[in-house]
Amino acid sequence: MSTRKELIDAVGLRYRSSSRAERNSILDEFVAITGYHRKHAIRLLSRPGTPPAQRHPSARYGAAVRDALGALWEVADRVCSKRLKVMIPALLPAMLRHGKIGDDPVLHSQLTTVSAATIDRLLAPLRLAASKGRRRAAGNSSAIRRAVPIRTFGDWGDPAPGYLEVDFVAHCGPQLAGSFVQTLVLTDVATGWTECLPVLTRDSTLVIDAIDRARTLFPFPMRGVDFDNDSVFMNERVVGWCREEGLEVTRARAYRKNDQAWVEQKNGAIVRRLVGYGRFEGLESVRALTRLYAAARIHANVLQPSFKLRSKSRIGAKVVKVVKKYHPPTPPATRVMVHKAVDSTVKARLLRLIARADAVVLLDEIRAAQEDLGRRVDQRGMTPTIGSGGVPKAPMAVLLTANRGEQRAIHRRPYRRTRPIPQKARMLDAYEDQARYWLKRQPGMTAVEILKRLQQVAPAGVFTDKHLRTVQRALAAWRADAIRQWIDECRMDTDTNRALTLDVAA
Repeated sequence: MSTRKELIDAVGLRYRSSSRAERNSILDEFVAITGYHRKHAIRLLSRPGTPPAQRHPSARYGAAVRDALGALWEVADRVCSKRLKVMIPALLPAMLRHGKIGDDPVLHSQLTTVSAATIDRLLAPLRLAASKGRRRAAGNSSAIRRAVPIRTFGDWGDPAPGYLEVDFVAHCGPQLAGSFVQTLVLTDVATGWTECLPVLTRDSTLVIDAIDRARTLFPFPMRGVDFDNDSVFMNERVVGWCREEGLEVTRARAYRKNDQAWVEQKNGAIVRRLVGYGRFEGLESVRALTRLYAAARIHANVLQPSFKLRSKSRIGAKVVKVVKKYHPPTPPATRVMVHKAVDSTVKARLLRLIARADAVVLLDEIRAAQEDLGRRVDQRGMTPTIGSGGVPKAPMAVLLTANRGEQRAIHRRPYRRTRPIPQKARMLDAYEDQARYWLKRQPGMTAVEILKRLQQVAPAGVFTDKHLRTVQRALAAWRADAIRQWIDECRMDTDTNRALTLDVAA
């Protein structure tokens, strides 16, 4: 706003002293720079700059109205002003009956006519005190989010290759505490080509470096990026860099994962399938993930066919049935080859990549990297483990391992045998038989009576009055055992009597 005021002061004098034709050109330039409406810009430039008039607060509502609104707000359980305004007529009789508000017709009239905005203004000090003096801080990236346009799932249409959806996959294990490695996933909407790059920490500089590196990995030029609302993306550094590089920046709606359906599908089909859900930390884990993704990118993009949605229709009103139709499964590289928007030089380079792709060698490299990651699951990963980076096994060893159906190392947790905790001897074990005998002779004995007998039988100081709760717990268990034993004896007597009755009848 200060910059706009300076611009108005600088342009206004020239605007007022210019001819009609010059004013039109000045006005066009001023509107383009500031974004003001044309009529509003004319009003600003036509009058000389005057200091803004100071606003004086209205004296219509005094301290009595403020105090009454505070009492009503408390009785209404501190609801928002719009709801409180509706509740005031219903709350006034009770407040008047209990003496919380005085019997003043003028005060009642003001309380029923006050607006929600005025209630917010009058209750601001009370709300600030109720929140311990802390105001809700606006997010640092809220302005950036408003400046980035939204693109939903239905807005994509049929884009050319180069428009990517970008998302993070966290390798944090069962908890988000601390620092851990994350994978930046970039998926092309048109072809499904996916690149995965590990990032050591959540930092905007590392995100820029990863996106810049991904530009060299995609076979076609990058045209645009679509982020979610994560603050690591929605900041001035990342968005500004993307726009400087000529990339179109869009974002998904908050809490609408389907807006990024393309990359969300690859998060599970590629990253989670290859890496799993373990926790990875440190530079060595980043190196192992880089090795894994270097082999997986060719295997997934050149060799593995994937489905692509062709159409989706809804049938019915109350009971909705969604009918989805897909294109035949095709590798992303094939989609790039047949797309008309891809240059012939890109297709020639991609043909050479397809010719060099060897599924067995790639799978062997993937499994070796997974074995290395499996040794780092839930570990710090700062020191290299024995066997990492060694000589790879023969390609046929991968196929033999796959035929045995063994579980992958990244999905396997090492079995840690815990030693059995020895049972600590209880103080009542030595006297349990005697206490059960007392209870059998006198079933109505209480825990206090048993404790007194134990104090007489046991050496001095073994049982004190503080052990009453211990005896109560033991007595409850003993009585439960006695009841079960009595039930079993009754069942045996019943079965015996029934057998004798049958014998006599026979």
